Amino acid sequence: MRLILTVMLSFIPYLYSSPHRPCSSPVARPRLRRCRLSRFATALVATSALLLASVAWLSLVFSPATSRCWHLLRDWEDAHIWNRRYHPHIPREREREISPPSIPALHEEEIVQPRNRSLWEETSRLDLSLNHLMFGIAGSSQLWERRKELVRLWWKPSQMRGHVWLEEQVSPEEGDDSLPPIIVSEDSSRFRYTNPTGHPSGLRISRIAMESFRLSLPAVRWFILGDDDTIFNVNNLLAVLSKYDPSEMVYVGNPSESHSANSYFSHNMAFGGGGIAISYPLAEALSRIHDDCIDRYPKLYGSDDRLHACITELGVPLSKEPGFHQWDIKGDAHGILSSHPIAPFVSIHHVEAVNPLYPGLSTLDSLKLFTEAMDLSPRSVLQRSICYDHTHKLTFSISLGYVVQVFPNLLLPRDLERAELTFSAWNGIRHPSEFDLDIKLPLSSLCKKPILFFLNEVRREGNATLGTYSRSLVKDDLKRKLLCFPRSPPLPNVEKIQVLGLPLSKNWHLAPRRLCCRATPTTNEPFRLTVGQCGKIILGSTVSSQ
Repeated sequence: MRLILTVMLSFIPYLYSSPHRPCSSPVARPRLRRCRLSRFATALVATSALLLASVAWLSLVFSPATSRCWHLLRDWEDAHIWNRRYHPHIPREREREISPPSIPALHEEEIVQPRNRSLWEETSRLDLSLNHLMFGIAGSSQLWERRKELVRLWWKPSQMRGHVWLEEQVSPEEGDDSLPPIIVSEDSSRFRYTNPTGHPSGLRISRIAMESFRLSLPAVRWFILGDDDTIFNVNNLLAVLSKYDPSEMVYVGNPSESHSANSYFSHNMAFGGGGIAISYPLAEALSRIHDDCIDRYPKLYGSDDRLHACITELGVPLSKEPGFHQWDIKGDAHGILSSHPIAPFVSIHHVEAVNPLYPGLSTLDSLKLFTEAMDLSPRSVLQRSICYDHTHKLTFSISLGYVVQVFPNLLLPRDLERAELTFSAWNGIRHPSEFDLDIKLPLSSLCKKPILFFLNEVRREGNATLGTYSRSLVKDDLKRKLLCFPRSPPLPNVEKIQVLGLPLSKNWHLAPRRLCCRATPTTNEPFRLTVGQCGKIILGSTVSSQ
């Protein structure tokens, strides 16, 4: 085509400017009119031929057959020239595996109108039970002997279904039915793993959801993923999941507390240690694409980022629930435990990486006391309440099942909502900007610091729970008495505080609100506080003691 155009364009100037044209000769003056007509006809023919050739060329270029041939040629060049030139290390048999994922096409039969759910569908969401959950607990055979005691704290063998997935078999204890059964994961060594700082076990753990689905157990609505050092509050887990429709693709969890971790992985990824809930339809879709999917991401670090990558390919977003806690922290977790979000507490992770929750107890004994309080009142555990003693200018900040903080002055709720920085991130950084939380620095003034009463024992009293919180001995008590004179520490003669926790309504989690409290007059020790949902009489949380 270019040759034709070149010839035509070079021929036209010749018609007009050649010095040997007969029409320009003086001898040929009588034939001037005829020559001009002949020259015009020649130009007209050349122009017409040029237009016809252009139309034919354009119709050929934009025809469907030519487009298909052009794309085939480009694909062939990409596969055989580009990859060979710039990626000579990729074997021929792997070229197809690194191709982008195929996004499912939208068919007309898939465009459905909003369905009218039957009465059975509506009621089936309300009767969600532990039998509808399938737990997949990721573990290590080297750590299982110690970690199984953590699982034993929250596992209910007669009500729950699930398995612990290990890389190799361990010798089971005879007659121990208090733990979930153990399954050895399938071999994952055939998948590529190129992350220089991670461990290939992330491949194995990422396949737990798929392998759990392929067990084909009946009546499963949700697949729950966690680690062997995760503590679940299964009653609140049921309450949270009851908000969602398990017949749809749903992905529930929460990001990390660490800003660096969220920036490295994703702010829209559920971190696996804190717990991940996957609905049955989503697990079914994952089981079809998972193995092909994870081979497209050999550079990822662990299991939850691979799972997130595959769920992202399916187009399912994360439904964030603040009660799932990854706990990428070290040190003293007091700041987080005493300032839990106003939401149902669902899980905590890395419980062996933080100090014991209660002073004077080991990590395991602390968790036993914590889960005891959690079992007696699962809805209200770690829920907060604030009340005041205006006469003595005291502020009570209560975290049910954990601590009562008594401040020597009146503090506003907005200041008490923020978590005190008593811990460091998993990477060792201890700065408010490192956390995706509402963080405040610890009080610098010794005279303004609260007196802490930690949970010592808990029991049921009617339909409520009665917790006894004992005063914590602090090494600088004498120093405080001297420096803060003449104002003595709050409640100097009180060694114990009893907190009566009234039961929360079944639907509190649908519209959560901070609890209210009031001081109950007593003639002698212990000092007693009553905590419950705010009613029509107790408005807000500024209730004075009598």
